[in-house]
Amino acid sequence: MRMRNLLRAGTLAATLALAGPVLQAQSVAPGKVVVAGDVPDESTRQAILAKVRELYGPDRVIDQLGVRSLAAPPNWAQHVQRILHPDLKSVTRGQLDIRGNVVEIRGEVASDAQRQQVLSQLRNQLSNPTYTVRNGLRVSAAGQEQLDAALANRIVEFEPGSATLTATGQQVLDDLAGVIKRMPDRRFEIIGHTDAQGARLSNLALSAARADAVKSYLTAQGVPATLLGTSGAGPDRPVASNDTADGRARNRRIEVRAISQ
Repeated sequence: MRMRNLLRAGTLAATLALAGPVLQAQSVAPGKVVVAGDVPDESTRQAILAKVRELYGPDRVIDQLGVRSLAAPPNWAQHVQRILHPDLKSVTRGQLDIRGNVVEIRGEVASDAQRQQVLSQLRNQLSNPTYTVRNGLRVSAAGQEQLDAALANRIVEFEPGSATLTATGQQVLDDLAGVIKRMPDRRFEIIGHTDAQGARLSNLALSAARADAVKSYLTAQGVPATLLGTSGAGPDRPVASNDTADGRARNRRIEVRAISQ
């Protein structure tokens, strides 16, 4: 049976990953946010869920958050709740990682002023000199909407467990090449993703190899290699639950982002 990867241009997402407790909050469909991971106790779980529901609306939040015996950093739950500030809603295709005292935010915002606002608010909410905030936010490039429209619900296939494109996958990339060629003033990032089955390091390598395979194919179709960057995220940025076959299929995907020159 062939393994399929969902080719999509990206969705609103935020991920919070902790040393010890782990909280993940991600958009898996328009208007829906999944909250998953493990926290030290039920009171922490309820407090975080209440904050996320306050932020996004109770009908939009899907609760997959568990409780497990974990050693949490001092005042961890309070810091997480303060970080969940309304300004985060302005970040699309984003990821927020909290690992110990290091906070890293990535994603796209509409303007540089908005980027500065999000970062300033994040630092102010933490108000703790032991925390470090790393900025990975960037201003959205024109052209992303065209990619989103062109790649909506498209499937790119690879041979099982390999980075070899199938004929169906190549056909999707033929269409993608045409869209990219109409945006010569943009660069593009190709990101490979996998589900969580198997070893993480193997999945990271496979996701990177598949992103490279997409770049090689697009280059062969006349897209300048200098416009294309690649990376592999493995299983680290899911857009659905890995507990179901449908969710795992959605997580096996290639993401394409437009970047300003």
